[in-house]
Amino acid sequence: MKKAILLSLLFVACVFTASAQKFALIDMEYILKNIPAYEQANTQLNQASQQYQSEVEAKAKEAETLYKEYQKASASLSAAQKTQREEAIVAKEKEAAELRKKYFGPEGEMAKKQEALIAPIQDKIYEAVKQISEQKGYAAVVDRGSAQSIIFASPSIDISNEVLSRLGYSN
Repeated sequence: MKKAILLSLLFVACVFTASAQKFALIDMEYILKNIPAYEQANTQLNQASQQYQSEVEAKAKEAETLYKEYQKASASLSAAQKTQREEAIVAKEKEAAELRKKYFGPEGEMAKKQEALIAPIQDKIYEAVKQISEQKGYAAVVDRGSAQSIIFASPSIDISNEVLSRLGYSN
């Protein structure tokens, strides 16, 4: 009996504590779309990606060309010549793979560019959200896009426009 009463009191205390917390939502995608610097950064990243991809594809095409030439001439080549050409093909394929890793790998040029261009914008957004949260007493601010379990949220708790205003972008 004492356990039941204790559990009931604990449950009531938890309900009151949870209901006292304030929550807010942001729509990060919406915020980023309304920041011109983000669009410029994305444009720069896309251009770099296309340039890097074309370089990687050119190396891969060179390897493919060497392989086709090898197939055509393989019947008339000596064993030493075959080995030499096979090694050249493998070396060219390896160059293409290394170039792909250099540009698109986890520590590659694209990751570095993204960090340099996008991270400062995200940091400013984080600071604006943090300031608003502290000022208004929000216990949590959830990104609508990454919170997949949110089925419905009242527009009154969306502070995206307030974040944009804090960053100096009126909408």
